[in-house]
Amino acid sequence: MSQSLVSNLVHLIYSTKYRSPVLDAEVRPRLWAYKAGILKQWDSPAIVIGGYDDHAHVFFSLSKNHALKTVVEHVKTGSSIWLKENFPQLHDYHWQGGYAAFSVSESKAPDVRQYIEQQEEHHRVRTFQDELRDFLKRHGVAFDERFLWD
Repeated sequence: MSQSLVSNLVHLIYSTKYRSPVLDAEVRPRLWAYKAGILKQWDSPAIVIGGYDDHAHVFFSLSKNHALKTVVEHVKTGSSIWLKENFPQLHDYHWQGGYAAFSVSESKAPDVRQYIEQQEEHHRVRTFQDELRDFLKRHGVAFDERFLWD
């Protein structure tokens, strides 16, 4: 084959430092749009970005030219700097150190999109911690609870 053809759909999840509920309804839409811009710069277009007061879900198509770790690092670092510059009350803001990322098949993409779009309703009855544990278990990712949260 004379060209590289790739479909790498990724569902990325990470939280605010110590799961601080600082991403209010004023911040979220602007933050999601900013993250989409960063992803576009890395040839990894956002499909949908959402989340709630203490975490973000980013569903995107990972570029064949960049490592997941690199793209995630730039999205988290860039959006953290942007938050500090645009919301003075968040001058000490940080994302948690790690992240969880899951591959998504094309056939499941509509389900993931819908799940992310319904985050606000979903988190009226369920914590981020319970949500993440379930994702990790469902995807067969081993984890140690002592090191999962920061």
